[in-house]
Amino acid sequence: MKIHFRDVQAGSVEARAIIEIAEGVFLNEVTLLNIEGELVVEFPRKSFQGKTKKTIYIDIVTFEDTDKRLVWEIEIKEAYREWRKANKKVLVYDKNKIDGGSQ
Repeated sequence: MKIHFRDVQAGSVEARAIIEIAEGVFLNEVTLLNIEGELVVEFPRKSFQGKTKKTIYIDIVTFEDTDKRLVWEIEIKEAYREWRKANKKVLVYDKNKIDGGSQ
């Protein structure tokens, strides 16, 4: 499985991944989140409004069982950590001066 990452750094989103699941077949918009210091993989979902105006979500990728899903998540997390080692985050601002430097 080949995985390509794109840095996002907006809110809790760390990066987005494009995964080549077969020769020339790609899965887009796999999201890596940082939730309370833990790296979480979120697979793409389709949402629509049902007849009762309730929003319904359908997973784009369905796994046979949770073990297969966990294996994919672990592989994606490991690949992200290796990618992050080679591609360090760049801070655009000094954390102490977010509000213009007031103390």
